[in-house]
Amino acid sequence: MPTSDEVDRIVDAWERERPDLDFTPLQVLSRVGRLARHLDRARRTAFAASALESWEFDVLSALRRAGAPYQLSPKALLLQTLVSSGTMTNRIDRLVQRELVERRTDPNDGRGILVVMTLLGQERVDTAISELLTAEAELLDALSPLDQERLAVLLRKLSLDFD
Repeated sequence: MPTSDEVDRIVDAWERERPDLDFTPLQVLSRVGRLARHLDRARRTAFAASALESWEFDVLSALRRAGAPYQLSPKALLLQTLVSSGTMTNRIDRLVQRELVERRTDPNDGRGILVVMTLLGQERVDTAISELLTAEAELLDALSPLDQERLAVLLRKLSLDFD
């Protein structure tokens, strides 16, 4: 197994040219960026196997995680997916057209709407999450379970300020 990667080569060249700078952030975040591109490819492939776009997976997985009967208000969906209300309305419209969700009147508020995942939507998101976990496990194969746990702890610590 190689002991250096492209980031090492880049940092070595920079250190040669600019020995006055600390390249530690580049060591970490360049690798995170490169891994993110591999993760993005793996996710697109996993979602494509279920005939879903990544945004469709985001909405359907929010509904699936809500538990039976797999329904949320549009507002709850936009808060979970971090998109604007206009974008969420468009996404719900498109998911309704694909028969992955339905709009229903909220029984507790006749003026409110609930987005309810259909059986087809549930089948698609369940297949996608299985495919995704398999692909992501393959990306982490080089790390032992203990190393994966340590990395998860460090990344959580780093990301807390951003969430």
